[in-house]
Amino acid sequence: MKITPLEQGIYSVDKQKRFALYEPGNAAQEKNIHYVIRPFLVESGPEVILLDTGLGQESAQGYDLLSLLAQQGKQPSQVTKIILSHLHKDHLNGIGYIDNGDLYTHFSNATIYLQERELEYALTQRESYAYNRPMLEQLRTLPNLQLMNEDEGTILPGITYQVVGGHSPFHQVFWLRDDMTIYFFGADDLPQANYLHPHVAYKSDYDGKRAMELRTAWEKEGKQQHWQCLLYHDMHAPMLLLKEEA
Repeated sequence: MKITPLEQGIYSVDKQKRFALYEPGNAAQEKNIHYVIRPFLVESGPEVILLDTGLGQESAQGYDLLSLLAQQGKQPSQVTKIILSHLHKDHLNGIGYIDNGDLYTHFSNATIYLQERELEYALTQRESYAYNRPMLEQLRTLPNLQLMNEDEGTILPGITYQVVGGHSPFHQVFWLRDDMTIYFFGADDLPQANYLHPHVAYKSDYDGKRAMELRTAWEKEGKQQHWQCLLYHDMHAPMLLLKEEA
């Protein structure tokens, strides 16, 4: 199994969840939150998988996610599966684009896995800046959509999921196992290494106490099993190896 972080850059995020590439020295951005956006490309046998899809920014060079895939020698048509942790726009938007009110995916050959209960909840959040509402309303029209309703299960041999809540009501996390390593993708329940030191209940989460309790349990189990944590928003490193203190 090969896992590659797809670095979309450091973003400045204001209270209205407006994202702009961070410009060091920009005084207007200094009061905002700053973090990286980083989907992951997973290659396992014939499978080419995306863990979340990033913000979906477009420039003169095209869509950022497609450019990052091209740097890895991958075309959108080669992606076989897209696995979504939750539906906030910085995790969903890269899945495609809206044209005349219709949603088109960049990944016509990919099965898209998402929690139906998370979608139903997101559609009720009409005043939230965290969601791309036009995209949410069109998600069910995408081909090859796999709506998930179980609390845990297996997507592929070696890839399991669990619905845990925390950051959002039906946020799900994933374990990816090969013969050598257990990779853990906690998405926004464990987005940065500093969320473990110290353990804090964040008000920005739907249930901050729940997310904190999850991280506490994951840190203990992960150190015992030497998990390699995939960090979606960390400013310094895409992965964190958990291991017992010497």
